[in-house]
Parts: sequence; C-alpha cells; structure tokens
Amino acid sequence: MTRTTHIFFDFFGTLVEYSASRTEQGYERSHQVLLSNGAALTYERFLEKWAATWRTFDLQAEANHDEFSMDDVVSGFFEKALALSADPDKVRHFRDVYLKEWNKGVQYIAEVPALLKQLSESHTLALVTNTHSADFVHQHLRNIGVSHFFSAVVTSVEHGKRKPHASIFEEALRITKGRSDQSIYVGDSFQADYIGSTGVGMRCLLIDPQKLHGVREEDRIESVLDVCRSPALDA
Repeated sequence: MTRTTHIFFDFFGTLVEYSASRTEQGYERSHQVLLSNGAALTYERFLEKWAATWRTFDLQAEANHDEFSMDDVVSGFFEKALALSADPDKVRHFRDVYLKEWNKGVQYIAEVPALLKQLSESHTLALVTNTHSADFVHQHLRNIGVSHFFSAVVTSVEHGKRKPHASIFEEALRITKGRSDQSIYVGDSFQADYIGSTGVGMRCLLIDPQKLHGVREEDRIESVLDVCRSPALDA
C-alpha cells in the first residue's frame, strides 16, 4: 500500500472562507480613487464596468489557463473601460485600495493553524492556489501564522498557469520532491481542484458539503477540518 507523504492545499474557500464577489463587499473607497483620477462615473456604473472587465480577463484565462495579475486587470480597466492613463503608480494605488475592500469578504477559520501543525508533523505540506496577487496570499499566511508549515507556496500568478492546468500541480510536486501517487490535494473547486489534481495522479479531497459533484463519498469532506479524519491519510 502506498503511504501518503504530501498534502497540498488550495487557499481561498479551503484554508479561509471568502466571498468571490467583486461587487458585494462595498467599494466606495475604490470609487473615490477613480474619481480623483478623473473618471466621471457613478458608483453603480463603476461596479458594472469593473465586473465586465474581470469577465473579459476570466474568459480568456478559462480558455488558455494563462494567469493574469491584479495589475493587468487594473491597467486594462483604466485604459479600455475608463479611457484613463494606466500610470503604474495610479494602478498600484487603486489595486491596493481595492484589495483592502475585497478583503472584507475573507474570514479565517480558527482551527486551521492547529490542523496544519498536526498534519505537518507527519506530512510535507504545500499550498497550490489560484490568485492574482501572490503578496496578498503570503500576507494572509503570515496573518494566520501558518507560513512556516508549508514547504512550498505555488501561486498561479507566479507560475503563469492557473489550476486546473497540470503544470502548476507538477511544479508543486517537483519543488517538494513529492510523488503524485503519494499525494493528496485538498480544495473546494470541482474543476480547478478535483479535476486538476486527479488529472496528474493525485488523490483529491473535495470540500463539497452539499454534495453538488459526482465524486466518491470517500473523497468528499464537509470542511478542511475533516482532513485529519479522512481514511485517505492512512493510505
């Protein structure tokens, strides 16, 4: 029987709870930044144009799995949606203000540090996550106090490809010297996490409490906190 040696985790929706919305958190400060840069649009129109810009980038990324950065989408928003100059300093300022407002939807799970500490005593842990800002993820890991539990943090924006592309999982295996048949991936997205990780030979524990996806019951968990109780760790 092959023993599980490596556990790879998704971040958003797995180690933290979050809202994926780009409008509902409230972005009044971001709107004010745009007005100060010469944009003439209402708050509602700002959200419409912002969401439409994201859809354009997302559709392209879904087609080719090439990841884009927050700076990419902000620059595109300034130039194409608002006809403003994408001055790098202005782009960074809007990005930082927006991320602070989006961050209101991120909620930490109190038991996660203890979970990772326990798992790290017997397994190699790594993070493999889609994100448009690597710094944003690293800051959250520091805030939670769990950075030191991970032997590697592989982000899509640094790697270049997003999950479910095989190369991001393969890169994590290479860095951590893991074998796919001795590795488990834990995530909450059927396409990005389950299809992506199983496609390279890993086993995946899918967070799917509502049983929305057709996976084996032994591969379905209620939350990340169930990982320690999964028979997969004994395999």
